[in-house]
Amino acid sequence: MTSKQPHIIFIITDQQRYDTIAGLGFPHMETPHLDRLIKEGTHFTQCHVAGASCVPARSSLFTGYYAHTTGILKNADTWRHTWVENLAQAGYTCINVGKMHTWPLDTPAGYHQRYVVENKDRFLEGRFFFDDWDRSLAARGLVKQQRVQYRKFPDYRERMGAFEWLLPSDAHSDNFVADRACWWVDTAPKAEPLFLQIGFPGPHPPYDPTPEYLSRYMDKQLPIAKVTEADLAGQPEPFHVLREHNVEIDHDSVVHQLEPSDEHRHRQRAHYLANVTMIDDAVGKVLESLEKKGYLDDCIIVFTSDHGDCLGDHGHSQKWTMYEQVTKVPMILWAPGKVPAAQKSDALIQAMDIVPWLLTQARANLPEGMEAVSIEPVFKNPNWPGREAVFCEQGRDNILTDVEFMTMVRTKRWKLVHFLNENFGQLFDLENDPEEANNLWSSTTHGAVRQELMDKLLLWRMQSQIRTHNVFREHR
Repeated sequence: MTSKQPHIIFIITDQQRYDTIAGLGFPHMETPHLDRLIKEGTHFTQCHVAGASCVPARSSLFTGYYAHTTGILKNADTWRHTWVENLAQAGYTCINVGKMHTWPLDTPAGYHQRYVVENKDRFLEGRFFFDDWDRSLAARGLVKQQRVQYRKFPDYRERMGAFEWLLPSDAHSDNFVADRACWWVDTAPKAEPLFLQIGFPGPHPPYDPTPEYLSRYMDKQLPIAKVTEADLAGQPEPFHVLREHNVEIDHDSVVHQLEPSDEHRHRQRAHYLANVTMIDDAVGKVLESLEKKGYLDDCIIVFTSDHGDCLGDHGHSQKWTMYEQVTKVPMILWAPGKVPAAQKSDALIQAMDIVPWLLTQARANLPEGMEAVSIEPVFKNPNWPGREAVFCEQGRDNILTDVEFMTMVRTKRWKLVHFLNENFGQLFDLENDPEEANNLWSSTTHGAVRQELMDKLLLWRMQSQIRTHNVFREHR
C-alpha cells in the first residue's frame, strides 16, 4: 500500500431515515458512536438516494449510474457489477460482511470474500437462499424469528411490524453482522489496503430490537408527524392503491393500518429507533476492532443508508414513494486529514456523489461516463451548493403495482414527482411546505414551476443518454 491508498470502511444500513441520529439534530436519539463520526468528520444534510427501494438505490450507489442507465429499476433486477471491482484492480482487499442486495444474492460483485446477510424476513426474492446468518442460527439450533412465527401472534395485524427480539442478543442480525466483521478484522492478516463494506440489515422491518434497547424508547416522547386529510386527498391514485395493498399483504411482517392509533404509531417508532441505537453500538464495536488492528490510522469511514422509511408518515408504510422520509438519508464521512472535522454541508447531492472522491483517494479508475458528481469541492468550500437538482426513480414491482415508472426531480425549493403516461403527479414547495402536505400539481398558479421541473427531467434524461451511450458494460 502507498500512503495515498487509505483503508475504506463503508457502512450502510437498510431503510434508515435521516432524522435518527442525535448528532444530526435529533436529541431524542441515542447514537454516541455516530455522533463521534459527525463531530470528527463531515456530514451532508441534503443527501438523496437515486431509487425508492433497496436495489435501485444500492445499485446506483455502487455503480455511480442512475437506475435508468443500469436498467435496475426494482428489487430482484439482476445486478452483478460494482465499482468494488475497480478497488480490487487497484490493489485493495475487498471484503463484504452483511447486506449488499446484489442479485443473485451471492454475486462476487468485486469482493474477494463475502459473508452474505440479507433481509431479516425473506419471502419474495431468494426465499430458499440460506445466507451466513441463516446457517449460523441453524447451527445453534435456533429458529429464526420471521413472518411464519409472527403470524401466530393474536395481535399480529396490530403490531405494524413491531416485535421484540427474544432469541439471544448475539443472534440478532445486526449484532451478528458486527460480530462477523470484528472476527474478520481481528483474525485476518492486516490487509494493505482494505475495503470493508459492512451492511446492517436493520432498521429495515421487522422492527425487532432486543428488549434492553427497546426499553430506552418505549416511554420516550417521540416526534411523530400527524397525517392530515389534505395530505391524503392530494395524493395520486396509485398511492391510495399502495396504502391498501400494504394493509392486505404483510410485506416484511408489516401489516399497515390506514388509521393507526397514536399508541400503535408510537410503538412502531420506538422499535425502529431502538434498532438504530443497537446499530450505533454495533458500529462502536467495529470501530474498536479496527482501531486495535491499526486500520484507523489512515482510513476513510463512510456511513449512510440505502433509503428511508415513512413509518406511517403521509399515511404510508416503508418506502416506494418519493417523500423526504424515503429519499433523504444520512451521509457521514470520517477521514482525519482528508475531510474537515465538524463540518456540516447543506449541498444538494446524490448518495453516489461520494464515489468519485473515494475512488480518487484510492487511486482507482473511475467507471467510464460515471453520472456521479464528486463532492470534493465541499472540502475546500463549505458553502459549495452541490447539484442544481437531484433525481430518484422507481419501476413497477409487486408492491408498487399501479405505476409503470415514477421519477422525482428535487431542487433546493421544489420537488416534482412524475408518473409515466399519466396526467397526475406531485409538486411540493419545500420552502413553504417542508412537510410535503400540499400537492400543487394541479394549481393554476404553479403551472410555470411545474413546466420548468418537467423540462429539467427531460434535459436530465437526454444528458444521461449522451453521457453513457457508448459505455459498454453489463451491470446486471
